[in-house]
Amino acid sequence: MFRSRDKKTPEQFQDVSQGLKKLYRTKLFPLEDTYQFHDFHSPSLEDADFDNKPMVLLVGQYSTGKTTFIRHLMEQDFPGMRIGPEPTTDSFIAVMHGDQDGMIPGNALVVDPKKPFRKLNAFGNAFLNRFMCAQMPNPVLESISIIDTPGILSGEKQRISRGYDFAAVLEWFAERVDRIILLFDAHKLDISDEFSEVIRALKNHEDKMRVVLNKADQINTQQLMRVYGALMWSLGKIINTPEVVRVYIGSFWAQPLLIADNRKLFEAEEQDLFQDIQGLPRNAAIRKLNDLIKRARLAKVHAYIIISLKKEMPSVFGKENKKKELIANLGETYLKIEREHQISPGDFPKLKKMQELLAGHDFSKFPTMKPKLLEAVEDMLANDIARLMTLVRQEEAAMPSQAVHGGAFEGTMSGPFGHGYGEGAGEGIDELEWVVARDKPSYDEIFYTLSPINGKVSGAAAKKEMVKSKLPNTVLGKIWKLADVDKDGYLDDEEFALANHLIRVKLEGHELPGKLPEHLVPPSKRHQEIDMGE
Repeated sequence: MFRSRDKKTPEQFQDVSQGLKKLYRTKLFPLEDTYQFHDFHSPSLEDADFDNKPMVLLVGQYSTGKTTFIRHLMEQDFPGMRIGPEPTTDSFIAVMHGDQDGMIPGNALVVDPKKPFRKLNAFGNAFLNRFMCAQMPNPVLESISIIDTPGILSGEKQRISRGYDFAAVLEWFAERVDRIILLFDAHKLDISDEFSEVIRALKNHEDKMRVVLNKADQINTQQLMRVYGALMWSLGKIINTPEVVRVYIGSFWAQPLLIADNRKLFEAEEQDLFQDIQGLPRNAAIRKLNDLIKRARLAKVHAYIIISLKKEMPSVFGKENKKKELIANLGETYLKIEREHQISPGDFPKLKKMQELLAGHDFSKFPTMKPKLLEAVEDMLANDIARLMTLVRQEEAAMPSQAVHGGAFEGTMSGPFGHGYGEGAGEGIDELEWVVARDKPSYDEIFYTLSPINGKVSGAAAKKEMVKSKLPNTVLGKIWKLADVDKDGYLDDEEFALANHLIRVKLEGHELPGKLPEHLVPPSKRHQEIDMGE
């Protein structure tokens, strides 16, 4: 009786991290464990997986600038760092925050309960000898951790000689990281067989994937257009989704640009990428929640597959032949489960991989249907996740805006080298004279053709002139609000000149400010602004 009353009580969570751990341990893990999910798909999750900082995984062919990219972000060398034109990084290096510089080898790393790497133990010694953690005090690493990977080589020989399943290791990381950055060199666009295999292994994580076309300053604009087109074509063939992956173009290191023609483009692209990375701590909880939902859906489908195969097995004779038949006809089992349980085809594991894995299992030892385990996961997806989602929003609202700081992120935050400084509405920000005064004589000529009364033109008269810009009314309405500084419904000669200046800013492709910056306030209105403020 106590049990049934307790069952109806909704789960209570103190915070998102604690809630995710509790849901996984009490509702999802029992289903995974019973139906051998960990043997087929992914090792079980640990507390460190829910507590760790956001992680960024860098993947690319050798000499595309992965290690240099990390150094550029942190503006500091890290222990074990090696840079060169040949394949230099031959290990997976987790670059993490620590009080002192130091290296932790792979075998020691996978026994540390505070690090989210314990389950990498399954990949064996060949991998662990090529895995290490570089710890160092750095402000960037206070918010995120970065995983540097070996450069991907071309040729079958190189893939075999690794001694461990490179694509499987990357897939393990992909499940747990917040952002996957694929780096390409503008001079080396050929995508090797191993790189294709790696990108396909990351197929279920396109939402985390970003592409960086690095070293773009080494080619001119015409070549860059061709290289960009070729890259998109190559990626389209491999990733095979209708959505276009976001590509950032630039030169991600602290050296002078070789060809500076596209400097503005590179600055804007770098700013966009930095903003994307800076948002990771803020979105970490929702990412972990999203990954748990993905995992739960796969675990549920996996359970139905195992139950279905068990049901079809004979009790005594012909087990081996039936097993071979069931593996060969696994596609039909998928369709049957899809129809019976209304499951989307996208939730099913890859058919070929599942067939390979099933070959090594004894179907007669598979467990039968356990409705309570499946009901618990259904309840988690239908009810508990919704409550956790509310908690995520509450935590985001209660916490100050989290963002990655330090390193290269500080260089473009403010001052004359901040992105867009002195451009668009920011033009003339540090000049003594009013920037609009430069073109005011030409604006005055138009102003006096509009027959001003008492030195002012009406809204109707100003509108006739402003619509000639062909900007939409929503934009012109915003410009009017910004230009009518004294809010009297009329424009004097300075306000009219300001309106035309803002129209020019918009026509040149810049955004309008939400509030009129101080340097754009007409000189005769500046005392009014102070009075209004008081």
